[in-house]
Amino acid sequence: MNLKRLIVFAVILIMNKAYSQDNYKYDPPWNTAPESSVNFTVHRIDNVPDLFGDIVDPQLVIFFAGNQFMVMDDLIEAFKKKHPKYERIFVETLPPGILAKQIEGGSITIGNMRITHQPDVYAAGKNRIDSMKNHFSRTEIYAYNKLAIMVPKGNPKSVNSIQDLAKEDIRIAMPNPAWEGIGRQIVSVYNKLGGENLENTIMKDKVGKGTTYLTKIHHRESPMKILYKEVDAAPVWYSEVVYQKLLNHPVELG
Repeated sequence: MNLKRLIVFAVILIMNKAYSQDNYKYDPPWNTAPESSVNFTVHRIDNVPDLFGDIVDPQLVIFFAGNQFMVMDDLIEAFKKKHPKYERIFVETLPPGILAKQIEGGSITIGNMRITHQPDVYAAGKNRIDSMKNHFSRTEIYAYNKLAIMVPKGNPKSVNSIQDLAKEDIRIAMPNPAWEGIGRQIVSVYNKLGGENLENTIMKDKVGKGTTYLTKIHHRESPMKILYKEVDAAPVWYSEVVYQKLLNHPVELG
């Protein structure tokens, strides 16, 4: 191989490496992975960020609505210190509607893996819990949250209100109300602040045009679409903006 070809080959390798790193640099998992003899995580292929811990013979199974994933590291560590007999804990942080279907149907399949665990604890929004009271021996409120708009750092499209989400040039990531409780709450805000016109513009007209993207799992997709500049704004829980900023990811409140 002559010098010219060697230089071209080196440049191609550098470009491919840079492209690869840039393509996945904001991808989850954003939590700390458990220790293991082999850590084999391949972005976009073999990566399951919403399943935590020990899936084999767990002593405790917990289903948390997805937007609570950011507390798992500290919460599970603190729980194990207080209750050391629980060595094997398995946690899912999928959308609450998906978890509800898993509870009611008895199983879920992700890729080629089928899970039949039933939770000892299920944590979700009040409306979801109220609709499933027959499944629980006891319920209680343990946390509150509020809605916010996540935008890229610098807020380049100047998204400062719910009404701005209806603008033609604003691309948004919107939680799908079909299985994400936050989606229904956001739609109710659209209706409260702008009536059916605002709701229909965002949830029908813009969906049809492709400028409203309905997520399947908003606590992963919405931040990633902001970080990779695929959308201009995303209605989310306030805690999700705070968490992304704690990770030093380039997002802010709209």
